[in-house]
Amino acid sequence: MTSLPRQSGILLHPTSLPGPHGSGDLGPAAYHFVDWLVAAGQSLWQVLPLGSVGPGNSPYISPSAFAGNELLIDLSQLRDAGWLTDVDLASVPEFPETRVDYASVRDFRVARLRRAAKRFFGRKNTPEQSAFEAFCSAARDWLDDYALFMALDIAHGGNGRMWQDWPAPLAQRQPVALKEALLKYADEMKFWKFCQWRFHDQWAKLKDYANARHIEIVGDLPIFVAAHSADVWSNPGLFDLDKKGRPRVVAGVPPDYFSATGQRWGNPLYRWPAHAAEGYRWWIERMRQTMKLCDVVRIDHFRGFESFWEIPATAKTAIDGKWRPGPGEAVFAAMRRELGDAQGRLRIIAEDLGIITPEVNALREAIGLPGMRILQFAFDGDANNLYLPHNYDANTVVYTGTHDNDTTLGWWKSLRPSERDHIINYLGGGAEARAEPQWHLIRLANSSVAALCVIPMQDVLGLDSTHRMNQPSLSEGSWEWRFTWKWVDASHAHRLAELARLYGRHRA
Repeated sequence: MTSLPRQSGILLHPTSLPGPHGSGDLGPAAYHFVDWLVAAGQSLWQVLPLGSVGPGNSPYISPSAFAGNELLIDLSQLRDAGWLTDVDLASVPEFPETRVDYASVRDFRVARLRRAAKRFFGRKNTPEQSAFEAFCSAARDWLDDYALFMALDIAHGGNGRMWQDWPAPLAQRQPVALKEALLKYADEMKFWKFCQWRFHDQWAKLKDYANARHIEIVGDLPIFVAAHSADVWSNPGLFDLDKKGRPRVVAGVPPDYFSATGQRWGNPLYRWPAHAAEGYRWWIERMRQTMKLCDVVRIDHFRGFESFWEIPATAKTAIDGKWRPGPGEAVFAAMRRELGDAQGRLRIIAEDLGIITPEVNALREAIGLPGMRILQFAFDGDANNLYLPHNYDANTVVYTGTHDNDTTLGWWKSLRPSERDHIINYLGGGAEARAEPQWHLIRLANSSVAALCVIPMQDVLGLDSTHRMNQPSLSEGSWEWRFTWKWVDASHAHRLAELARLYGRHRA
């Protein structure tokens, strides 16, 4: 991915959109946001992983690396199709306007999804039935295992029970037990397949709407998957598990900027030789699925392909881990052969934050992927800091901050006066920069040589730390942020559009 055009865009996950049903979704607010991006002169919409949320409501710990988040399905479209009624959508709880109460949202939305599915399956020989069957056939390689996993999890999970705690014949995928389960849970499996059909259809229409207006979607592919997932249950040989199917070692990172004890993510690690033996087929299909949803794919924790932090599953923190070699360029070569463009290129962004060695940089450069630069990491007083714009090369994506950072205004308020003085000196500003530091950082990002520039919506709106999306290492309270259109005025789009035109990022 070289010779990138200059573009700019906004980081905003769909759950953060406004909407009447407790969480942002793929309904009218999403289309309005696309229109707002156009008015703001932007050409990128970056989202977080689009799968279902897992523990702590994290989109990075999904029950499937292939399935979409059923909570993003726009219920009004189900009403328009005749599968829900006005009465179904009339008794809406008083959801918080500026955060997602996931427990309440799940109860409300899943109940409506079940009503819609029941009405849908009650009608035979319709064009929609044919479309559903075609989707199930095309997606069977992942959909069948996912739907059965979800059905079994409802029947045998709950209260923190993992799939390894299910009855042994099911946990071990014994053929007789699976055959019986397919019959017993056929209706429940059809429900989960219905949800995936609606998610993928609604997302495809939203993406088409965005693309037609020259807005590209930047997606997010986590390097690791959840231990409690259809992926690990259906492909145990691809993961480093013990004889009982539990992770022997888990993923994370050593102590860093975010945490003095590191981060113990808990994801199972891969048996990379097993992936190599099958020609990285699982990775090819996972990337193929993600590329259907997005125009550009950000791979989270890219450095794990060069080497990854291996933590004993019994360890409480990440301190006692060790670095182990990753698959290197081989996995990307396999994806490039089947998924690359005419020149064999992949539209991938490498999230190369954290402890980055020369070997990681060499791998990224060998593959030809742009890396990431975060302005909040730039101002430590060292003129050679790689996050300072004068040290960028063009094959770079610059952010004021990411979903893991504080908002820029919150970060600014946390700095010492001397640190603020240093930043003001770099910016060449004065009282004006102190009054609106986030906009001066937005301007700095746009003016840099980095080909791509992405700004979190919170920074555009000038919001403080209470509007942060995620705080790494905290298990609760993240991923809940939403905004309301009342906070957005014409000046926000106007200022972004002006910067895009001024710095050659406007793509009209």
